[in-house]
Amino acid sequence: MGNSEFIKELENLNIYMNSSQASQLEKYYTLLIEWNQKMNLTGITKKEDVYLKHFYDSATLSKIINLKDYKSLCDIGTGAGFPGMILKILFPHLQVTLIDSLHKRIHFLKEVIHELSLDGITVIEERAEEYAKIHREKFDIVTSRAVAPLSILMEYSVPLLKVDGYFIPMKGKIEDEMKNIGKATIQLGIELEEKQIFTLPIENSQRSLIKFKKKKITNIKYPRKYNEIKKHPL
Repeated sequence: MGNSEFIKELENLNIYMNSSQASQLEKYYTLLIEWNQKMNLTGITKKEDVYLKHFYDSATLSKIINLKDYKSLCDIGTGAGFPGMILKILFPHLQVTLIDSLHKRIHFLKEVIHELSLDGITVIEERAEEYAKIHREKFDIVTSRAVAPLSILMEYSVPLLKVDGYFIPMKGKIEDEMKNIGKATIQLGIELEEKQIFTLPIENSQRSLIKFKKKKITNIKYPRKYNEIKKHPL
């Protein structure tokens, strides 16, 4: 995906980038490639692929929710900053919290924030389940991209939401993960409001957005200990 096509596809999402935001994305890409030589941030390094599979893909969250209407967003298992860092660049008003448990990735994210002169973005080095136990009812939106099975992710994410907030995982194929979550949605006090399935431009790989609304506060326990959340390929 070249620059002109990237801009066009963003505009199809009703996102209109200015020159400063375009420069921030360029710098982000440069830092990603530089740091990727020292540590494993991504297996995708070709510029056209990064802009399609990381930058544009992250922006597609706006297909299912108008981010201009909300203030706070939490990205669980952010990895190299997707989607949270991209959403912060494209929607500067958002107060964004990025959560990841790996120190090296946290160091990279802090460097990106510094180099891009971003304000209103916080990086948390902690396991998602530990953070979720303490920071309840804090965010308007909780999301994650290519992270953990849905049943696990729900337990971590929903307690972080304010009532009337939205849990929106970003997935590839989602059909199998959607099976047998009815009981969990009741326990968590959420309702499935919308699901969108679409394909990325150019490569036509499937993407899924699932939008759950939190209807009430529940005192969910954490009956299981999970392995560290890791990025899964879409």
